[in-house]
Amino acid sequence: MIPIHSPLHLNTKLRSFLKYWLPLLIWLGVIFIGSTGVLSAEQTSRFIVPFLRWLDPKISIATILSIHFALRKLGHLIEYGILAVLLWRALRGTLTSTRNLAIASLVFMVSAIFAASDEFHQSFVPMRTASARDVMIDIGGALVGLLICWTFGRARRVERIF
Repeated sequence: MIPIHSPLHLNTKLRSFLKYWLPLLIWLGVIFIGSTGVLSAEQTSRFIVPFLRWLDPKISIATILSIHFALRKLGHLIEYGILAVLLWRALRGTLTSTRNLAIASLVFMVSAIFAASDEFHQSFVPMRTASARDVMIDIGGALVGLLICWTFGRARRVERIF
């Protein structure tokens, strides 16, 4: 057994942090930065609209607005799906004796709280608006991420049996 205060033990803890928690912390930072004016509708339209016009020069403004809206909401779903997967991975990597249901519950609660706090943050950003609908989409994304983790976790258990 490695002594707790040995350099090797600290190196193991650092590697564990870098492997499991650093990707999660970076992703939380990405979400936070995305909640600033950097990824506001005004900013994302600067590249989505020209791209859609390039795909179809005759596309109507109404269609462009609908596609832009849908892509932005899909972004919410995907970013919180990724958040849930990274949080699940970090917790599974460090809380080895904890059951999957407890981890899933924790991931769901943390994701929901972060989604709500992210929308609250947006209420202070001039180019952004806070939306309860976005919180619900974010939570839906977290549930999709959890479903993916749960499915892969079950597949791995079945694989180990055979």
